[in-house]
Amino acid sequence: MFYYVLKYVLLGPLLRLVFRPRIEGLEHVPATGAAIVAGNHLSFSDHFLMPAIIKRRITFLAKKEYFTGPGIKGRLTAAFFRSAGQIPVDRTGKEAGQAAIREGLGVLSKDELLGIYPEGTRSHDGRLYKGKVGVAVMALKARVPVIPCAMIGTFEAQPPGKVIPNVHPVKIRFGEPLDFSRYEGMENEKAILRAVTDEIMYAILALSEQEYVDQYAAVAKAEQEAAAKAQAKAKAGKDRKLPRLPIS
Repeated sequence: MFYYVLKYVLLGPLLRLVFRPRIEGLEHVPATGAAIVAGNHLSFSDHFLMPAIIKRRITFLAKKEYFTGPGIKGRLTAAFFRSAGQIPVDRTGKEAGQAAIREGLGVLSKDELLGIYPEGTRSHDGRLYKGKVGVAVMALKARVPVIPCAMIGTFEAQPPGKVIPNVHPVKIRFGEPLDFSRYEGMENEKAILRAVTDEIMYAILALSEQEYVDQYAAVAKAEQEAAAKAQAKAKAGKDRKLPRLPIS
């Protein structure tokens, strides 16, 4: 019940007023039955904008950190995500991927919509990164279509680290459903999973018109942070003054 109060009374109207999103291709989201909506992930706002404009309820797999934050802010955030029907997923350890797949298949088994970001994390620079194969596993095991979705402008509206969004035009595009029934029974073949995932990412790319990077976002971000630290350390070394020698 609280999900629909958020969607139609509290949060939904506010998001529409602030962002005034333009919607394209909403007719591609099926009115009934299980399906996966796979999108790019540019901003924290994505979690709320897409559900606000889709007519059906959609459940996202959300990172566990949203549910385990400390203090009053952490408890409020956790309560909000739970009330909105989001499912916490542990992204660490060997079983993390399997846990996410199990949770996602549970949603699809109820003929519901599942929202997923194949990149696995928010883009730190606005580019589209390589997708993880979990979306392909779920699509093939559940035998459901995948609707590609592109969020456009949300990175500028609320880039990583910004709490209060900027007023910036936002566009949300949905593409035609992708049917992978030709791969039925092949969900354990790595080459097939990679091919399905790449097809999904290509469809998202065509909608979003982002620059594509054939690398996982988490890896690229870690490399960028390491390079920045090394550069800062080198600069600090150059700026360090040499000790003065005594004058005889």
